Amino acid sequence: MSLNRSFLFAPGNVARRVEKALTLEADAVIVDLEDSVAVSDKAVTRKPVAEALTRPRRPRGYLRVNAPASPFCYEDLVETIHKGVDGVVVPKVESAADLHAIDWLLAALERSRGIAEASIDLMPQIETAAGVQRVERILQARSLRPYAAPWRVKRIVFGAADYANELGLAPTLDEAELADARARLVLASCAAGLENPIDSPWFHFKEAEAFKRALERSRRGGFQGRCCVHPDQIALVNAAYLPSDEELARAERIVAAFREAEAKGAAAIQVDGQMIDYPVAYRAERLLEVVRKARQ
Repeated sequence: MSLNRSFLFAPGNVARRVEKALTLEADAVIVDLEDSVAVSDKAVTRKPVAEALTRPRRPRGYLRVNAPASPFCYEDLVETIHKGVDGVVVPKVESAADLHAIDWLLAALERSRGIAEASIDLMPQIETAAGVQRVERILQARSLRPYAAPWRVKRIVFGAADYANELGLAPTLDEAELADARARLVLASCAAGLENPIDSPWFHFKEAEAFKRALERSRRGGFQGRCCVHPDQIALVNAAYLPSDEELARAERIVAAFREAEAKGAAAIQVDGQMIDYPVAYRAERLLEVVRKARQ
């Protein structure tokens, strides 16, 4: 499994920024055809975006196409999908039908272009009132398919800016106004058997302390990573979505003590003054697994 801490956006119509992004330490780069590309440039940007993802790179390479309801989405996919594309981010997904249609088209493109079945990851971006309200039903798209194939949706991503704009919210730096939406996405992901979601970008570049607090809330709130809109955010995000040294040491103590207790027939013990049973032990094991993946 790959780490999914940092997803760096790069505007598809700015070649130097795409080229630089693909050399950085983000876990993945999302080359954008949507919000960062003017309508007049969308068609001509597809070819250079597709070519950029054929070249060697350090991070995984994703495309963000335009929304399913737009006149651009179909051609975005048809003109850019090839073996070098690791995944596709689809913005403003609002129904299971949207998600099913994109999955079907990706399956058809894989088959016709000799790409391994379901090798292209699909990340729906939930960023509208309808999307948040219907997120549970959106994730039921898997059961709508009349064809047998592995399900390519592993996680969803939150788009806070569009969501706040549509609802007329004016979030403070602590983003309490967005807490309900975030919690809903985490809950829906777990209920659907998906990985934990990816959080929205942070746009307040001069608010470093507030960003650190936001990252801590995000990880503790159930997100596994965050989108980035500036290279300087990558290192902070990568570090924030890993356990601290203190958390890691405590997890190691919990796992060791619980295994010893299990061997003696016990399933409820105390470690550092806290009761430890199976759910707590499993969480400690997951923390250690995240660190193991990061060190590979």
